[in-house]
Amino acid sequence: MSSPQPSDRYVVRKEYAEPIEAPDLSLKSWLRWIWRQLTSMRIALILLLLLAAAAIPGSLYPQRSADPNGVVLYFKNNPGLAPWLDNLQLFDVYSSSWFSSIYLLLFISLIGCVIPRVGVHYKALIAPPPHAPTSLSRLPAYKLVSAKKNKLNKAEKFLKSKRFRVIAEGDSIRAEKGYFRETGNLIFHTSLIGVLISVGLGNALSYSGQRVLIEGETFVNNEAGYDSFTPGLLYDSKNLTPFSITLDKFSTTYDYTNANNYGRPLDFIASVTSKLLNQNPTREVVKVNDPLQLPNSKVYLTGNGYAPVIVLRDADGTISFSGPVVFLPQDSNLTSLGVIKNPDAKPKQYGIAAFFYPTVAKLKTGAFTSAHPEIINPLLTMNVYVGNLGLDNGIASNAFDLQVHGLKQVAGGKSGVKGIQLEKGQTATLPDGLGTVEFKGIKRFASLDITYNPGELYVLFFSILTFLGLILMLIIPRRRVWVRRTEEGIEIGSLAKSKDDSLDKLVREIAKAMKKKD
Repeated sequence: MSSPQPSDRYVVRKEYAEPIEAPDLSLKSWLRWIWRQLTSMRIALILLLLLAAAAIPGSLYPQRSADPNGVVLYFKNNPGLAPWLDNLQLFDVYSSSWFSSIYLLLFISLIGCVIPRVGVHYKALIAPPPHAPTSLSRLPAYKLVSAKKNKLNKAEKFLKSKRFRVIAEGDSIRAEKGYFRETGNLIFHTSLIGVLISVGLGNALSYSGQRVLIEGETFVNNEAGYDSFTPGLLYDSKNLTPFSITLDKFSTTYDYTNANNYGRPLDFIASVTSKLLNQNPTREVVKVNDPLQLPNSKVYLTGNGYAPVIVLRDADGTISFSGPVVFLPQDSNLTSLGVIKNPDAKPKQYGIAAFFYPTVAKLKTGAFTSAHPEIINPLLTMNVYVGNLGLDNGIASNAFDLQVHGLKQVAGGKSGVKGIQLEKGQTATLPDGLGTVEFKGIKRFASLDITYNPGELYVLFFSILTFLGLILMLIIPRRRVWVRRTEEGIEIGSLAKSKDDSLDKLVREIAKAMKKKD
């Protein structure tokens, strides 16, 4: 008789021949599953990493809220890439929809993680230490001592001196210590929630505005006074605190003593006069990382540069433009680019694209550059364009950008006419009968960032709590100790929730304490 084949041993029953169909989940079941996934620690960590990764573009690209001029320059230098980045909201990272989504999901996840654990932790705090396991010898730290020379009451006294929660019952002792480790864990995660709430509400109730002030100019704190103004979602610009700031003088201190850093700027100082409503004006100083404190506002110094004073006259001598023009720095030596638009010129309007060199130097190629950021040998060069500047069509345009498309270049470049070069105090004749241009003087300007964020102190408070919670998590060990009398002697066993190399030392100290004489 042949041995049975494997196929003879396994018979597929008819009732199991059909595939098993899983039951359909209800909407409630799906929502419960999604909630459990979202509130898991793994998802919370993933979202935290995603939030950190999502913040990276905010450091790589200029942000409209902090550096609007930088955004303008990026668009000018990268005309093909910048619109794509703008569509991805990479110039407004922290207010973007994708960053806010990650932020909100992390907030919900942390709440779901923390709240259920609070009740569990509270019950554990008031619960007595657990009873000893059957076999103490299997614990990571174990010792058997003689029952004749050792006393349990001394072990109890020792454990209490080490701040253990101790319960003595007959011939056994159970003790526990380190619940504040879990308390630190809860403080850490709860504080993270506090940070997120503070940041969210702070941004919603905050505002940020930028203003470029030339020496002698006054800024009044209203929405119209800003070059750019970004209110929070819940902030009403009508609540702006009434005050004014006048830039009296801007100065820079340079290093002329160190040969390795010769000419390096050491300090930037904006001397201003601030005035609150119905109060006397006060003189203040604004420095980098040293903002001016005003009611519900902080004034930061974020940039500086030069504003050449230029006078444009028509052919008949009529002044069509006069005043300082802000030139944007292009390098560390303050080689600066500026634009002058003159729509009121007669007989035709024109625009000027100009470069300013505080200390002019000539490269081997023949091009100009600035050798030093301080005013030593200033030079102003200009290219002139004639045509409709597009200022009469009611469409807003960038004051620092001259759209030359459709304009005729009459000086500089490939026009066949040499570009205009002016030293301080000089006047030159414009081509094509446009009149004259005078380089009258030089002023300094300061870029000010005025902000208000009511959540800053709360962010600081919860950040400190987060740090304290982390310290508790790291330095407090979670331990359990059992001591009991048996026929063989007195057993001492200890267990830690995480790796603890000092458990053996603790057990030896308990054994030593029991041997001490009264």
